[in-house]
Amino acid sequence: MSEKVTINSQTLDLACVNEKISAGEFLIIAADETILRQLPSGNWIGGSIPYFMGPGGGVVSRDTIFVHSIEGCAQPRITPYDANSISRIAQDAPQNGFTITIFPAASEVHSEYAQNAPGFPNMFFSPIIGWVAGVHLDDVASQQAKTVFGPGGMLMADKAVAMHVTLPESQFANIHIINLFEQGSGPKITFPDTGFNVDSCKVDGVETSFSEFLTSNHIDTRLPLVADYSGINVNVSVQTVNAQDVDFYAPVFSEVEYQFANPVADYVSEFNQAIDTQESANSAFSCNCILNFVYSELEGKKTGALTGPIVFGEVAYQLLNQTLVYMTLENQ
Repeated sequence: MSEKVTINSQTLDLACVNEKISAGEFLIIAADETILRQLPSGNWIGGSIPYFMGPGGGVVSRDTIFVHSIEGCAQPRITPYDANSISRIAQDAPQNGFTITIFPAASEVHSEYAQNAPGFPNMFFSPIIGWVAGVHLDDVASQQAKTVFGPGGMLMADKAVAMHVTLPESQFANIHIINLFEQGSGPKITFPDTGFNVDSCKVDGVETSFSEFLTSNHIDTRLPLVADYSGINVNVSVQTVNAQDVDFYAPVFSEVEYQFANPVADYVSEFNQAIDTQESANSAFSCNCILNFVYSELEGKKTGALTGPIVFGEVAYQLLNQTLVYMTLENQ
């Protein structure tokens, strides 16, 4: 394989997407479930989402279809994974290439990956990027996120999908994370257990109810908890504060030290400053977080030249929250 691999990103209508699938193209498709159900089987994977960063800015649409077309590659390996098999994802990845994966939000396989991916065999040896499928925020209580295994034409609420793409020796893939949030100066928080739901925690070493701590201190839960992993900030976003416990969009990890993030004064301005320092103009694939979209009011606003689905979680090797992730294809 000597040809350069490229990824073309665009929003298309249903007829164009059907043509591309019928032509055997290798595609990553993001669209509302009503659209995904109308697509034929073929060389593609997909996920449900009605939020996008298009060329003209942030969009909420049940009719938009965002397509990443992978060109110039040999036949990729397209694989579904359940909670028992997802630990193989990095072992299945090509020696030189990349993997794009999609998880259905709130599924068992999503939870398994979120909590255990850093320890999977071969993890961090081959680039793994992707996103968590979701639904319109008005439908969270009534609908399930779906993924699609294109070769079988299967919509699934309980399985992840992945496309493993081999690159020629002249290219390599590189994953980038844009995270505007840093640990603040507030108390240090640890949790006794790993998981998406917690009741107790330690605040500066003193055991307390986490929900009571949030309520009594009027914590702005639009800001994520941030952990410092050897200089890399990893966010965990609060989903719901209940009377006795708290739900997260990603798991907190046992005995890891968290602090709530400093506020971001102007997301779009600071984001554009951040991407100016990176090679985002060469982005081949990207996605942004629904929480950034909502809290920063990104509808109608652009985030540099980066386009893609606005999703319920980002994958850059492990599951992330309130970040933008993108991948570049670079020459060796």
